[in-house]
Amino acid sequence: MTDEATLAFYDREAPSYTMSFAQGPARHLDAFLDRLPGGAHILELGCGGGRDASRMIERGFSVDMTDGSKGMAKKARERTGQDVRLLRFEDLDAVKAYDAVWAHASLHHQPLAGLGDVLARIHRAVRPGGLFFANYKLGDGDDRDRFGRLYNFSPRQHLLDLYGDAGWQLEEVEDYRAGGLDKVERDWIAITARKLA
Repeated sequence: MTDEATLAFYDREAPSYTMSFAQGPARHLDAFLDRLPGGAHILELGCGGGRDASRMIERGFSVDMTDGSKGMAKKARERTGQDVRLLRFEDLDAVKAYDAVWAHASLHHQPLAGLGDVLARIHRAVRPGGLFFANYKLGDGDDRDRFGRLYNFSPRQHLLDLYGDAGWQLEEVEDYRAGGLDKVERDWIAITARKLA
C-alpha cells in the first residue's frame, strides 16, 4: 500500500518541491522517448510537477499523467494545462492500454513487499512490445529519509528478480550515484524493460 506519510509530504511540499530541482527533463527521458514510435501513448506514474510530461507533450507523445499526491497533481495540471489523474500504484488496473510506462523516481516510494505486485500491474497495462522505465535508490530494504519519506531501498539483485518474476525482459540497466532532496549521495539503478508478449 502507498505510504500515507510520504503522500502527505508531497501534498504539503508540492509548491516548493517543484521549484527545488532543475526544470529540464530527467536525464534518461529523451533516450527513452527515442526508443518509442511517434505519437506513442505513455502512462506516467508519479508525474510530480509535470516536468517530464511537458517534454513528452512537446515531442508529440500522448501522456496519461498520474500521481498519488493531490498537491503534485495540481502543480502538474498548472504546468501542462492537461488533466492529471490521482492514482496510487497498487490501484493500476489497465490492461494493454499503453505503449510505454515512465516512472521516474516514483516507484522507489512503494513499500518493498508490494513492489512485485505493482511491477506485474504495469506489465499488464502495457501492450506487447511496450517499454517501461523506472529508477530506484538501492539499499537494504524499507526505510525513511530525514523528511519522513518511505523508500523501498531494494537490494539490487532482489529488484532485478522482481522484474523477472513479473515477466519483464531487461533491455538496459544503468548503475549510478546521485543525490536528491535530502542531499545524500546514494547508489541508484535505472532500468528499461520490455514486455515481449
